[in-house]
Amino acid sequence: MSRRYDCSEPMERTRGIAEAVAAVRRGELIVLPTDTVYGIGADAFTPAAVQGLLDAKGRGREMPPPVLVGSVRAATALIEDLGTYGQDLIDEFWPGALTLVCRANQNLLWDLGETKGTVAVRMPMHELAVELLKETGPLAVSSANLSGQPAARTADEAQKMLGDSVEIYLDGAAAGQGEASTIVDLTGSIPRLLRAGAISEDKIRSVVGILLTDEDELEPPSLTDEEPEEVSLTKGEEPSTPSLTKDEPAASLTKDEPSAPSLTKDEPQTPSLVKDGREPAPDAAPEAVAEAAAEGAPESSAETPSLHKGDGS
Repeated sequence: MSRRYDCSEPMERTRGIAEAVAAVRRGELIVLPTDTVYGIGADAFTPAAVQGLLDAKGRGREMPPPVLVGSVRAATALIEDLGTYGQDLIDEFWPGALTLVCRANQNLLWDLGETKGTVAVRMPMHELAVELLKETGPLAVSSANLSGQPAARTADEAQKMLGDSVEIYLDGAAAGQGEASTIVDLTGSIPRLLRAGAISEDKIRSVVGILLTDEDELEPPSLTDEEPEEVSLTKGEEPSTPSLTKDEPAASLTKDEPSAPSLTKDEPQTPSLVKDGREPAPDAAPEAVAEAAAEGAPESSAETPSLHKGDGS
């Protein structure tokens, strides 16, 4: 049976935080307010609890939850490095509505799902959430809603969707902005915007300078975009044999042949292609030409699946 605590009352708040900490240590789920939306949380280092979080939301392991922390120091312990721009982004926007995707510390024993070696971390700007996080340590936290449904802005909305799958509900009144955090991927050499959110793209760019987005994905070049007009064929035309040289006179086909072939009586006016009984090398086979054309053709650009674009807080 779920329990709910009104954190606007000092005594209820103290008791609620204590009960939430105990529930997390037992591997149970809690709901807490943040500066963006309400979140459903579990101990990040208890795989069964993280799986319970995903099950409660109806999400698969291919969408691992972000991790909320109560301090920058706790965040840096979870990751390999912040890259070139990570510390600047933290200095500017933490605590706040910015989630950073970094390479995870490989020495940690945890299972957040199919992260492919990454972790999304955030320090919220919410007094109750930070107080709780300093007691529990890092929590796997996703938005408190069923997958595909709008994120909950109140404890009531969260409880209607999640029900008794959650042990403790901390009611901290309406959540901050009601808009999910902005997610930036720092695992590459250039930061990439994975999800627009509470912090605008322009504000992120003001810190990092260059920010890749989905719109910046390079489109494969079209073979017909800059095709010279003379090689394009219209309907009904037969393709001509491609010229193997450009703007050059016809080359002699045999070594040391005179420029004008010697003609004898009854000989056709075609230069002899045979010298010393040897056949000339045949033209390139059509298969080879096709292979060469294929090598120059653009491949379809496979977009790297995003692991952290979900409805996390």
